[in-house]
Amino acid sequence: MPESPAPSAPPSHAPGQDGRGARLSRFLSRDTTGGLLLLLATVLALALANSPAGSFYQEVRDFSFGPEALHLDLSVGAWAADGLLAIFFFVVGLELKQEFVAGSLRDPRAAVLPIAAAVGGVAVPAGIFTLVNLDAGPDALQGWAIPAATDIAFAVAVIAVVGKRLPPALRTFLLTLAVVDDLIAITIIAVFYTAGIAFLPLVLALVPLAVFAVLVRRGVRAWWLLIPLGVAAWALVHASGVHATIAGVALGLLVPAVATARAGVTHLDARGHEERHPLTHHFAEKWSPVSAGVAVPVFAFFSAGVAVGGVDGLVASLGDSVAIGIIVALVVGKAVGITGASLLVTRVPGIRLDPSLRWVDVLGLSFVAGIGFTVSLLVGELAYGTGSEQDDVVKVGVLVGSLVAAVIGGTILAVQGRRRRP
Repeated sequence: MPESPAPSAPPSHAPGQDGRGARLSRFLSRDTTGGLLLLLATVLALALANSPAGSFYQEVRDFSFGPEALHLDLSVGAWAADGLLAIFFFVVGLELKQEFVAGSLRDPRAAVLPIAAAVGGVAVPAGIFTLVNLDAGPDALQGWAIPAATDIAFAVAVIAVVGKRLPPALRTFLLTLAVVDDLIAITIIAVFYTAGIAFLPLVLALVPLAVFAVLVRRGVRAWWLLIPLGVAAWALVHASGVHATIAGVALGLLVPAVATARAGVTHLDARGHEERHPLTHHFAEKWSPVSAGVAVPVFAFFSAGVAVGGVDGLVASLGDSVAIGIIVALVVGKAVGITGASLLVTRVPGIRLDPSLRWVDVLGLSFVAGIGFTVSLLVGELAYGTGSEQDDVVKVGVLVGSLVAAVIGGTILAVQGRRRRP
């Protein structure tokens, strides 16, 4: 028997009521803010790691704490990568659910182009890295997926800064591509970077996930219920040997993406009219500022700090085949993969580029998509081990490759923006 609808939730706020928390949340949710905080955290980490305080930075990053009985005696760096980054992947899960249910990925014809671009942007960089490191041995080849990911925070920030006169369709194309890119990256981490699986904790993780799913489908938003369930699911997935950030994605995918009387949130628009939003929108609105303002910058701070050893050390790192493979793959592989796949798929009847876009726009965007930071650093740690010598080489390669890709892509899009009328 169908359940009777729950009463409508009260409006979240009245027009004109705007506290400091709401203003801070909006500030942290801006495209440019997340990229700026990520950049500041990276620069600070590099400065500390290459200063007299470098040993102190490493001691803090390697300091371990947590209950060992629950397999959670982790270093500060591991807590940032496995714990805080789960918040980022929770937001990614929300975006995936929203896009597949009610967004640009719902219509197969509209989704084919960015999906093909994302696949090309993963496959070609992975192939280039593999070719560069064929003679470097099997250990080096473990990092084949490092240049496959696009850092959405940095990429969207670049578009926001240099692409103000560019068509909105360009940002939509990038966001859709990045969502699919994230889905592929999540699958790669789960399949290829999970050494061994303890099935009992993984099965037990289904219990808090199921309870979480039931509650959110009933419209429950109480943090004191949902957060403990999320933490329990995360801890059990971590104990199973599967990378714990997968729990964040799973939780995000369980949130309803269609607004109903039971599972919806009522807001008042500027004219005082009620609008009902799905819970994916509500949770993204709440957690995106935490992800962009805390989780990702803290992860970057403890992951990007590599002591390059001066000019000689930097030159030595850049001469390593792993770093070369990452740089070439991020700069050339992403551009060739995304642009090439887009050109190929538009040969299919009925699939075409948005009329407001030009192919040079897509080329600029494909270079911007070569900013592979957050997930690339995470895959590097999973491939070679946190704090290993090869891990330091990965960080240099990711930082240099991302910087070069951002400069080239940003320049192309800035020139295109100037050519368009305001």
